[in-house]
Amino acid sequence: MPIERRSLMAVAVVAVLVALLALWALWPRPTWVQGQIEATQVRVSAKVAGRVESVSIREGEVVQAGQELARMATPEIHARARQADAAVAAAQAQADKARIGAREEQVLISRAQWQAAEQQAQLAATTHGRLQRLFEDGVVPAQTRDEAAAAARATRAQADAAREAYRMTEDATRPEDMRAVDAQLDQARGGREEVQVALDEGRVLAPVDGEVATRAVEPGEVVAAGAPLLTLVRLDDAWLVLNLREDLLAGVRIGGGLVGQVPALGGREVSFVIDYIAPQADFATWRSTRDLGGFDLRTFEVRARPAAAVEGLRPGMSVLLDERTLRRSGD
Repeated sequence: MPIERRSLMAVAVVAVLVALLALWALWPRPTWVQGQIEATQVRVSAKVAGRVESVSIREGEVVQAGQELARMATPEIHARARQADAAVAAAQAQADKARIGAREEQVLISRAQWQAAEQQAQLAATTHGRLQRLFEDGVVPAQTRDEAAAAARATRAQADAAREAYRMTEDATRPEDMRAVDAQLDQARGGREEVQVALDEGRVLAPVDGEVATRAVEPGEVVAAGAPLLTLVRLDDAWLVLNLREDLLAGVRIGGGLVGQVPALGGREVSFVIDYIAPQADFATWRSTRDLGGFDLRTFEVRARPAAAVEGLRPGMSVLLDERTLRRSGD
């Protein structure tokens, strides 16, 4: 009898184990969908061509916006800067000369010439008056009177011309001449500013905060304008990218939430908010129902950003999501 009881107990234990195994086999397991973390990348280039003089950062280094990353050697631009400085100096001298006008000695000479001509005109007028009276008295002939009148008119014209010459000497520069020299000075200064901008562009600065992902150049290399020198990654601007079949989109909508596990962070659960859904260009090959008379399932790209900042989250990390949570993401 004890043997039969032990046999029955053994059979019962085996039956329980078989039942547990069957229950475990039939228990629904999660089907994981894998996504990947991406982040904004900024390619830093030089706006001027030249030889790389120095690179002051290393890959993996965190930089701040405005920090110097590299410096370009540009002797040609320095030569242009000296030429621009000389052009500004020449234009400034022309403008100063135009504003000052004639020299003081020239003004004094012109004034003396005018005064001398005026005295000659007055003397000629007085002589003409005397000869006119003598002509009326019959003392001098008409020829003499006419010659005196012509001399008076000529000397008066000369005096008037000397007066205008004196006025021109006092105001030697015309307004339109002043505008012309001012425009030339502005043009020279603009050329100097343009060269200065090119000199400033020889210092390559970080446009944003970020981490140096790649460094494509070394000191001594010659690069063209616009050639990428470095790549910065903005770790504060990361997002999740999922490629989902359209049969998994029933509960996915913009503004909805997702929860995924990040293996690289010890399986930490991270909440995301969907902000982008768009179909990919080609049909998916994950599942085809054409043989059953149905249709091919297309693939959609879904992007979601962390609901809150996640320390340690980096581009390239995988994120695992349960398909069941996808169906409830729109709730």
